[in-house]
Formats: sequence, C-alpha cells, structure tokens
Amino acid sequence: MPKILILLVHPVLEKSKANQMLLDSIPNSENITLHDLYEEYPNFSINVKAEQKLLADHHIILFQHPLYWYSCPPLMKLWIDMVLEDGWAYGPGGNQLLGKKWIQVITTGGSKDAYSKTGFHGYETEDFLLPFRRTAELCGMDFLKPFLVQGTFQLNELDLQKESNRYFKFINQLLGGIYE
Repeated sequence: MPKILILLVHPVLEKSKANQMLLDSIPNSENITLHDLYEEYPNFSINVKAEQKLLADHHIILFQHPLYWYSCPPLMKLWIDMVLEDGWAYGPGGNQLLGKKWIQVITTGGSKDAYSKTGFHGYETEDFLLPFRRTAELCGMDFLKPFLVQGTFQLNELDLQKESNRYFKFINQLLGGIYE
C-alpha cells in the first residue's frame, strides 16, 4: 500500500471551514502522514533534512493549500525552494523523488466558472499550476490532476460535507493504488 504525505500549507487554517472539513475527512491510516507546515515552522525556519526524509519515506505527496494570488501560500514556496535541492531532488545525483506522485489539493474562494477562460480570472485553475507541474517534472515526479474544491465562499454545510466525502473517497483510492 502506498504511503501518503499530506503537506498542509494554510496560514490561517482556523478561518477555513473548507480545509477543516477536508482535514476531518482524512482516513485514519498508518500509511498517511499529515504534516502542517505552518504549525511546524511558524518562523519559516525549515529543517530541510527532516523534510527530505519525510519525502523519501512516502510515495504520494499531497500539497493541501488555498490558491493565494494564483499561486501557493508563502511558506509552501519557501519549502519548495529550500527542500527540493539541486543534487537531491534534481540535477546530477538528484534522483530522490523519481516516480513519486505530486498532487495538489486546492481550495479557491472563486467558483469553477470564475476560473474559466470566459470567467472573471480568464484562465482555468490548472493553468495557474504550470510552475508546480514543471517543478514536479524537473524532480522526476508524476504531476497528477489536482483535487479542487472551488467556490468555497458560497458552499453551505451540505456542500462542504459532499466535498469532504469526495476527499475521503479520493484518499482511499490513492491508498488502494488507484491514480487519476
């Protein structure tokens, strides 16, 4: 069974009902490690070797985060810059992540329609993920389709519960070796 590392990267998690519900739906499994980067590194001082060990010990890496200004929260960007080192993650001798799966679990306040070619943002959410795709590819990782929860500002309790159930099923599929 594959081991999953969920890197939670939300700077104000207490204000995100959607992310809280997603977290609550993560199956209890010895093959899942939940790692809250803002809790672990409130001062942004990242322990690179510890993070690299976590990556090495897992097959599937989920980055759970909100879409911030068409990208990721600042700690996630710093984490990528620091942890995915030349000679470890890419470049000569940098083969530690070969074949691992990179999946982003992203929440957006804007709806799916807002993130479309004809919508407010003028692009689909996946279009904003090109830097992450290229990073994963540079590291020899398989960049898989993101798990999106969109329009979170408009979702009611029932909608949030449906998304939570969808996430639970998604993680169980990953544990079962079923990838999109």
